[in-house]
Formats: sequence, structure tokens, C-alpha cells
Amino acid sequence: MIQIDGGQKSGSGTIVRFAAGLATLLGEPLHLTNIRAKRPKPGLRPQHLKALQALKQICHGSLDGAEIGSGEIWFEPGGGVEGGHYEWDIGTAGSTTLLAMTLLPAARFSRGAISFKLSGGLFQDFAPSAYHMQYVLFPMLKGMGITAELKVIRPGYVPRGGGIIEVGVEPVGGKLKPINLPTQGKVTRIQGIALSSHLKERKVSQRMVEKCNEVLKSQGYQADIELVYDTSALQRGAVLALYAETSSGCIIGADRAGEPRRTSEEIGRSVAASLHEDLSTGATVDRYLADQLIFCAALADGVSQYRIPRLTEHVETNLWLVETILGARTEVDKNLVKIQGIGYSPASK
Repeated sequence: MIQIDGGQKSGSGTIVRFAAGLATLLGEPLHLTNIRAKRPKPGLRPQHLKALQALKQICHGSLDGAEIGSGEIWFEPGGGVEGGHYEWDIGTAGSTTLLAMTLLPAARFSRGAISFKLSGGLFQDFAPSAYHMQYVLFPMLKGMGITAELKVIRPGYVPRGGGIIEVGVEPVGGKLKPINLPTQGKVTRIQGIALSSHLKERKVSQRMVEKCNEVLKSQGYQADIELVYDTSALQRGAVLALYAETSSGCIIGADRAGEPRRTSEEIGRSVAASLHEDLSTGATVDRYLADQLIFCAALADGVSQYRIPRLTEHVETNLWLVETILGARTEVDKNLVKIQGIGYSPASK
């Protein structure tokens, strides 16, 4: 049985999601204690409970002790993931992308194509945006042998949620390839999306783009940003996302969602500054991708290496998880992350 103290490292929901996700992949039972011990409201929140229930469903497993506020759970996978189509509604503005990421480790090695329709929040602080997953994470994973796609069906924001994404994943035929990004190269183009819902009369998308381009121009960059005015969301909301491509094959993203009293200009300025900050460090991944790639790299056949903008608690936590659960060897030398993958394949379980 995998024994994980959820109060270690970040003491956050990251440990819940990925400990259970990796247990599902390996087909090994998990005992998780001190869940989210370092958070203001410890224990399971609705989005973490939904993630555990979704994992239980796709592998026909069993789950004990899991309810809102629980600090301890027992999870036992029931077998491999067969593939098929699933639908889950978080019921709050909880992040649909974090739910998708919880499912991805096992979904990549399912016995057939698998797809998810997920309802909840798509754009908010402290969670990956749907656009980052669509235009940064999934394209980078393709080079490792993972074919996945995401479609935004309806935007969703805090506090109402109600957003919808569809994620499709093709099973990996063999072992994952390591990722090798030691140098950033030169920026070849910057693209982006400025989305606002029920805010066309205030020209929110246009204003985000104008300020963003103004800041980028002062830093020597220019971007091609698509303006989108949406009327399908359940409430007003906005998000600006950028992604820069480089000559060495890097994709470096930056984004920020709107919230009350956060102006369009503030969003535009912040996203441009965030992108420039990560690029200026010489990093080959952005601050979000830095921790998201760790699980794939740990499963890959060979050594992965990439440069991160800075060491964060999410990077430290995810490295600890793959060392503890998978037995992968990891190293961080200044801002260069090296991960010796275990060469996982379903036949090697």
C-alpha cells in the first residue's frame, strides 16, 4: 500500500490529486493522511472529492473515508482503465483543468481512447487555465508521445462556475519519450486569446489586448492576440492568455483571469509582465509547466531535463511525489531540472 502524508511539502490538494492519480495508474492501494493540512480549510474540498470519485469510477475502484472535510482516505484501484466517455460536474467553480490533470496519468495508458466532459471553473487564480492546457501543456506533451486535445465548450468563472471543457486522450502505444529542453533559443512568435463574457459593451477584450501589446512592445516583443466576446457563460468574466514559441521548441505561456475590481488594463499589464519575467530567466518552460511536466517525465524512458523560471513549492512537491511513489530519481541544479524516468508501460506493472 502506498502511504502518503498529505501534510508534507506544500500540504495542499496537489498531493491528494496526484497521489491518487499515480495510485490508479500503478493499480496500487493508497492510504492518504493529513489531507491539505497546511491549508486554511484542511481536509477535502468539493473539487478534491470529485477528483477522487472520478478516479474511482474510471478504474472501478473503492474509496473509503472520502467526504467534505475528510483528513484521511483509503483508495483501492479496481483494475486498469478501459477507456470510454465520462462526464462530471464539480458543482462549484472548482477547476476543471485540475480535475483533468488528476485523470491524465491513468488516462494516458488506458486500454482505449478516453474522453471527459467536465463542468466547473475554467479560468481563475491559483489553477491552470483551460487555454494553458490547450495551447501549452498538450502541445508540449505531444513531443513525449502523448496525444490529447481540449475544447472549450463554455467559459466558466468564479463564483458561479458552469464552464464546460471536453478532453480527449489517445492511449500511449509504448513508453513515453523524455523531454529535452536545455536551452530557450529565440522567441519566434507570440500568440494569444483575449476572452470576455457579457462585456463587449465595455470593450474588455480590446482593452486587455491594447495594454498587453503596449507593455510587450516596450520589452521588444509583439503578439498576435485574438479578441473573443462570449455570451454563453453564466456570468461576466474575462481572461487573457499568451503563449510564446521559441526556436528550440519551447512553448512558454502566461495568463490571468479577471475578478471584481481587477481592471482590463491590469490584466493586460500583468500577463505581459509575467511572460517577460519567465522569458528573461532563460527558462525553457513557464512557471506553470514547470511542475506539470514532472509526472510525465518521471514515467518516461530516459532522462528529461528542462530549465524552470524558479523553484516553487509545487515543483518541490511534485518531485517528492514521483520519488516517493514511482521511485524516479530527480535533481535540481540551479534552475535545471533533471528527472530519470522509470520507463513505465502497462506491461511493466
